[in-house]
Amino acid sequence: MPTTVVRFNLVDPAATPASLSERYKTALEMATYADDRGITTLQTEEHHGAENNWLPSPLAFAGAVFGATRRIAVTVSAVIGPLHDPLRLAEDIAVLDLLSGGRLVTVAGIGYRPEEYERAGVDFTRRGRLQDELLETLLKAWTGEPFAFRGRTVRVTPRPFTQPHPMLLVGGSSKAAARRAARLGLPFFPSAHLPDLEAYYREQLAEHGTEGWTMMPAAETPLLHIADDPDRTWAEHGEHFLHEARTYASWQSRQIRSAVKSAATTVEELRAEGVYRVLTPEECVTYAKGDTGSLILHPLAGGMPVDEGWRSLHHFCENVLPRLKDK
Repeated sequence: MPTTVVRFNLVDPAATPASLSERYKTALEMATYADDRGITTLQTEEHHGAENNWLPSPLAFAGAVFGATRRIAVTVSAVIGPLHDPLRLAEDIAVLDLLSGGRLVTVAGIGYRPEEYERAGVDFTRRGRLQDELLETLLKAWTGEPFAFRGRTVRVTPRPFTQPHPMLLVGGSSKAAARRAARLGLPFFPSAHLPDLEAYYREQLAEHGTEGWTMMPAAETPLLHIADDPDRTWAEHGEHFLHEARTYASWQSRQIRSAVKSAATTVEELRAEGVYRVLTPEECVTYAKGDTGSLILHPLAGGMPVDEGWRSLHHFCENVLPRLKDK
């Protein structure tokens, strides 16, 4: 059975504070519903200052999810490492790891939006060095022992639940990211299906004498929405998918390699690309029988109305999941 994922970034370009509050509460209710029905993972991410209200605090959101669920893991993909104070991030992740009993998975990336660095007062050109410091600090901090940090001796408590440390992966699409992960003996999370980069990471593991593994997206990792009538859904709600796709495209340079990358400028072009797919339950079951590593449901994509998001999630959990468990 494929890994099952529900993704939330809580984008809503037309939101008011009241409507956005309802969207956040709906996402939490959806997480509880997904957990009760055996979905494996909830995935979320971090972006700052976006006009469409992109979620800026994935760890706070993860904490709310853990308080409302029992089994589901939360993958933050990704925390923009250089924007965080290393000691504070170590504490926040340790507390979430304790609260959840080890259900938090953190992917640490360096981001790709200079404006986010400018907003935070962080030098974009130093992001690689800052990421090195962050990762090294997290690993030292979670031992609970004193260590040297920026010229002083510090200690971080409490120690996390997961030993030797909470699940931490290095994200990225560059050789520098692969080298960083290998040097520290951390798992590597390529941002797209990049077999050559995975091979380079393995070479670096051997060179550094460390051990690690790769969590890499499949060659195709579409974002799914489940509906009885895909044509009608594209006609009525395709603009929500397009809004998110165009937002990503506006942020990503040609050098960025991402599993979610679209050149579409119209709903029709986006549908033809296949990055976002609306499937019937039967089509989703058929798709799941192929060579896919995970099924990623995105019920509230791009400001999708919550009622439509619920229809998609209900279809997935009631009309798709039971048939996959019988495989």
